[in-house]
Amino acid sequence: MLKRVSTSDVELGMFIHKLEGSWFSHPFWKSKFLLEDPDMLAALRESDVDGVIIDVSRGNDVVERQQRTLARAASAPVAVQPAAMARPTFVRPPTVMPMAREFGRAKRTVGDALRVVNKTFLEARLGKTVNAKDVEPVIDAIYASVQRNLYAFNGLLRCQNGSEFIYRHSLAVSALMIAMARHMKFDPLDIRDAGMTGLLMDIGVGQLPVDLSAVGSDYAQLPAELKDQHVLLGCSFLKAAGDIPGSVINAVLQHHERLDGSGYPHGLSGNEIDKLSRMAAICDAYDTLSSASAAGAGLDPVEAIRVLRAQPEKFDATLLEKLVETVGVYPVGAFVRMRSNRLAMVVDEDPSDPSAPTVRTFWSVELNKRLKGTTIMLAQCFGEDAIEGVADMSGFDAAELDKLRESLLSAACKEFA
Repeated sequence: MLKRVSTSDVELGMFIHKLEGSWFSHPFWKSKFLLEDPDMLAALRESDVDGVIIDVSRGNDVVERQQRTLARAASAPVAVQPAAMARPTFVRPPTVMPMAREFGRAKRTVGDALRVVNKTFLEARLGKTVNAKDVEPVIDAIYASVQRNLYAFNGLLRCQNGSEFIYRHSLAVSALMIAMARHMKFDPLDIRDAGMTGLLMDIGVGQLPVDLSAVGSDYAQLPAELKDQHVLLGCSFLKAAGDIPGSVINAVLQHHERLDGSGYPHGLSGNEIDKLSRMAAICDAYDTLSSASAAGAGLDPVEAIRVLRAQPEKFDATLLEKLVETVGVYPVGAFVRMRSNRLAMVVDEDPSDPSAPTVRTFWSVELNKRLKGTTIMLAQCFGEDAIEGVADMSGFDAAELDKLRESLLSAACKEFA
């Protein structure tokens, strides 16, 4: 039986049949689910959704909650009640949050998601089937973070030290795919498929007959004849699950195909490669290029974009520009040289001016020494400083860059918290 209840009366254990209002007013890509996650309950109560439709045949009824409340009240000692007071009215928090506010939530989401992805990949290696419901909570959490702040989740992954490459890569590509699909105004289910593609595109790596610890969990360091098998193994593995969308399975199979036919496993070209697969190819390549791995330090995000732009025969140029619009001209984590002869790192974006992000300075080129550092919102500094180009960070190794990124992002978020 279906019943409408106020958002304030929703509790864990209820089966949400429908969320009232526009999809853009709530932080979930799906409208039917059993509410079991306290964070999802909190997000629902903070959203602009006034009411929901629950299915009491599949979950708790609001009446049960009221009865339990009355029962507790009846057994409690009688207390003298103060005079009735008018309930205060609170303004709902905005859906979009600044980087500093989303930083802590994104950090918790990354930690939880990494544990789920780690478990999923290990179970895949042991032959256990992965079902859509196993990864949906991760996609929910990533989508909610992306909706609150487009740059926090992926920027944090870019600047966070540690975690095995394959797991961090899966989360980063999933977040990029969700953000890109959202920017391109995909419908909710297609955004879900985009995020699931990113999360599961390398699930076949767990099926390879090798010990990945020998290459720092970076399968790209394996011989080509072995590495290339992971898309076929992943496709077969996900088909066996039975509930993974066909578009996701197809994109997992095709995300290493290239427009000029030089990719694998089937050497497809041009329109033989569907849109979701082309998006996956771009997001996968971008994160691989810009992430530290067993091969060494990754490229600066700006340089990674330049590398992809230089290969229009392989990567869809129109979709690549959509990624640039999504992550910014200078993505979070990019090191830049300032007009003031200082080096800085991008720590946040300004959607109104992609060329003028927020940066955190850390080095004086003139004095050749580390600075205490200041955070500058370039879009609001009235020309006091500006980015002149990408910084040369060749003197740092991968571990040093990871630590530097993490410390600069943390310092900037603490300053604005």
